[in-house]
Amino acid sequence: MEHLDVLVVGAGLSGIGAAYRLQTQCPDRTYAVLEARDSIGGTWDLFRYPGIRSDSDMFTLGFPFHPWTAAKAIADGPSILEYLHETASTYGIDKHIRFGQRVVRASWSSADARWTVETTQESYTCSFLYVCSGYYDYDSGYVVDFPGQSEFQGQVVHPQHWPEDLDYTGQRVVVVGSGATAVTLVPAMARTAEHVTMLQRSPSYVASRPAHDAFSDRLRAVLPEKLAHRLIRGKNVLFSSAVYSAFRRWPAHAAWLLNSTVARQLPDSIPVDPHFTPRYKPWDQRLCLVPDADLFEVLGDGSASVVTDEIETFIPTGLRLRSGQELEADLVVTATGLRMVALGNIQLTVDGQAVDPHDTFVYKGMMLSGVPNLAWCIGYTNNSWTLRSDLTSQYVCRLLNHLTATGTSICVPEIDQSEYDAPRRPVVDLSSGYIQRAASVLPRQGTRGPWRLRQNYPRDLVLLRFGPITDESMRFKPAA
Repeated sequence: MEHLDVLVVGAGLSGIGAAYRLQTQCPDRTYAVLEARDSIGGTWDLFRYPGIRSDSDMFTLGFPFHPWTAAKAIADGPSILEYLHETASTYGIDKHIRFGQRVVRASWSSADARWTVETTQESYTCSFLYVCSGYYDYDSGYVVDFPGQSEFQGQVVHPQHWPEDLDYTGQRVVVVGSGATAVTLVPAMARTAEHVTMLQRSPSYVASRPAHDAFSDRLRAVLPEKLAHRLIRGKNVLFSSAVYSAFRRWPAHAAWLLNSTVARQLPDSIPVDPHFTPRYKPWDQRLCLVPDADLFEVLGDGSASVVTDEIETFIPTGLRLRSGQELEADLVVTATGLRMVALGNIQLTVDGQAVDPHDTFVYKGMMLSGVPNLAWCIGYTNNSWTLRSDLTSQYVCRLLNHLTATGTSICVPEIDQSEYDAPRRPVVDLSSGYIQRAASVLPRQGTRGPWRLRQNYPRDLVLLRFGPITDESMRFKPAA
């Protein structure tokens, strides 16, 4: 059985970034990346639906150590996947990836101070386990069993499992959903379909921005690449953080601003209320990005429309709604959301005792209470994923170096009773349906200190990059 100092689970955005930090900041540690699929890229390799793109700018979603050089700041999925392949190849990370290795179990032994990690192919041991598989279920999305669906004579497709040979040219398409996937699919499909209808039970907040960043283009034209990238990244972080803080502090003003901006971009035939006036406050759920106003463009030229109603039942020719309206369709796309899982659904045991992630609390947004030598990499919900995941990877490297420097082998966060008994919140604290459905699965966060996960990059930058490794909640122990 092969032993490595660190095993990284997942070769997506987080796993590639983790590998780079390990080989540059912990060069004396051996590592491998275990990837369940047959290629790198994670989300950007899995999702292949029309128009897939990032809803974060690539100067912050990209790696700080490998600047994004393409023209578009809001990039499409294939471009992001190419960037990930390029990054892995440039730094030799691809040589450390083991494909087809889905991790199913991980067992910790305090006596040996190591994990035994079992995959579908073989087993490994490691001193530290770093799970970088995110929190989405790659096997299946969230599927709603709509009444009468078996009677529908057309085709029903979920975006997570998009058929490669699907041709919807000249077809009538209904996209069920109002989130980021739906607002991406509608303008992309409207280019070739006969007509696309976005059918939503309730709307989401949307905001338009240019796919190209003119200010960034000017900076890159006159400054060295690395300096320009650093300045653009800093500018975008500060702007997005300020907007988030302002929207949370003044939600009524934020709602007015978002709604009035959308109203100016909609045709007169589509009122902003009810189609773009959500029931929740801004940033209670993620804000949906509309690059270059492409959604409003197809709504304006008539190639797409929006209907706010609920599905009563499928009928042979389409859908019947609660209002009695019928929507004819050849293809229905159920953009009804994703399923969330904790730590890639890996079965964890510590010294023979099974660990339910939901019973644990997250320490500094990455480690689980009572679970030694394990970190879970998740990103921000209000900012680019990579901003948080890269800070986590750098903290893990600092932690590993601290173990070496102090001659200890085990680090385990332990929550005190008062914090354990305090009101509990899910680690991802938004009101979105896919998050609420996972409330009984995900680990939880506490109310203060290192047990509280704050959506605040500047604060986390100081804490995780420069803050002390030791505190009252972290225990360091030698091997038995």
